[in-house]
Amino acid sequence: MLVVDDDALVRAGLTMMLDGAEGISVVGEASDGEFVQAAADAHGPDVVLMDLRMPRVDGITATRRLRARARPPEVIVLTTFDTDENILHALRAGASGFLLKDTPPARIAEAVRQVAAGEPILSPRITRRLMDKVAVQAGAFGEARRSLAVLSPRERDVAVAIGQGSGNAEIGAALDMTLATVKSHVSHILTKLDFDNRTQIALLVHDAGLV
Repeated sequence: MLVVDDDALVRAGLTMMLDGAEGISVVGEASDGEFVQAAADAHGPDVVLMDLRMPRVDGITATRRLRARARPPEVIVLTTFDTDENILHALRAGASGFLLKDTPPARIAEAVRQVAAGEPILSPRITRRLMDKVAVQAGAFGEARRSLAVLSPRERDVAVAIGQGSGNAEIGAALDMTLATVKSHVSHILTKLDFDNRTQIALLVHDAGLV
């Protein structure tokens, strides 16, 4: 994984904490969003832990650039402020989720493993609060409903479950599907909606007023 933060002490702390944790290897660091592309080219990380507020290129822009790559790494946004609406913008840019900087070390390590396995990090408390506070732009509701109309009824059920923060195993149990079937539906949803990850599905479902 790659650690991106403009504070050298934070980078050092995160690297010390995560490098060598089960299933995790910190392959590089970057001090600003400006250097993320080069670092990704040099190290090929599967996951990037991304600060939001950096002096030259912020985490939102850096995330958008990373996710536009041919084989993009997953991005976890890291922030100090749980009310910062920039977090939501980062999710829309393609981040797989976010964590607060006071998150316990074991939880950060688990989040990295979870994102690497294709499961987004959506804290129910913070995510719901942010989504409820963000004003829906004119036409967004109708546009979201029209986008979801391309899905089959079963795919729509899966999309709604994703919007509720459910993982694949939980979706399978709730909808009486095998894990392989759930994964297949998720893949079809991403393709039909031209999305990069599950977080974008969750945001669309929220925009459509289904959760």
